[in-house]
Amino acid sequence: MIKVEHLTKRYAGHTAIKDLSFEVGKGEIVGFLGPNGAGKSTTMRILSSFMPPTSGRASIAGFDIFDQSLQARAHLGYMPENVPLYGDMRVTEYLNYRAALKGVPHRRIAERVGDVQELCGLKDVERKLISALSKGYRQRVGLADALVHEPDLLILDEPTSGLDPNQIRAVRDLIKNLGKQHTILLSTHILPEVEMTCSRVIIINKGRIEASDTPENLLGEIRTAGGVVLEAKVGTDSGAEELKKIIGVRDVAATADGEWQTFSLRVESGADVREEVFRLAADRRWSVRELTQRRATLEDVFVELTHSDDA
Repeated sequence: MIKVEHLTKRYAGHTAIKDLSFEVGKGEIVGFLGPNGAGKSTTMRILSSFMPPTSGRASIAGFDIFDQSLQARAHLGYMPENVPLYGDMRVTEYLNYRAALKGVPHRRIAERVGDVQELCGLKDVERKLISALSKGYRQRVGLADALVHEPDLLILDEPTSGLDPNQIRAVRDLIKNLGKQHTILLSTHILPEVEMTCSRVIIINKGRIEASDTPENLLGEIRTAGGVVLEAKVGTDSGAEELKKIIGVRDVAATADGEWQTFSLRVESGADVREEVFRLAADRRWSVRELTQRRATLEDVFVELTHSDDA
């Protein structure tokens, strides 16, 4: 559905993406991840024909995104991070307008607008001015806009940005349902959502692809296989510095709650340092109320691939 070949985008004094190549197959839900400034939005804007690359090629459904832009965009629904909406239009009025712009036949506009309003949970607000809607509902209007012309592919850039946990859950469930009929390329910072939603993950950092695989395979390959959490009273000791001396511990993050401190240890793959941590605590006479092993998550993969040890 998407084919990207050696895509590069340079600005004056800055290269946003460098020699990107990847593919997204029909029916996949792919998470497109990376830190701020990694090149995610630039890539999505290029795929959506909003800007040209400096070099390289890309196609959607077999159509070149620039030489055959209209045909490519007919297969694409794009939802940018900040959805540009007309606040002085009502929801149904806006979607009717967008459907006409996207070439939906006049006789089908009312049907398609009704379908996407139902799908995106907009029926209760269909007569409201967009300016009067909450952030969550405006995101839903943007998603309905992306869907109204029945595209094969959805590109969603931070679709849950600014939403509360209940709204995030609703959008996540909606994306899962959309994945039954659409190919989806999804950019988000909410990594647990990616684990629960996406069949494959592409991680980009400093304009280059660092990894492309299923969440399960990435977790299996990561050098940092999780970690250990210690909650203890350490008195005047520098608990983090002492814990870093244990073989197999790569890094330690500490937070305090009164006298109690919580230490999160990143450890090498295959290392179980709990005995050494317990022995250190006993030797130092630390009071311990938690010592647990934590399984690796996609967040660990993300940190491992996008942060150097001396960062």
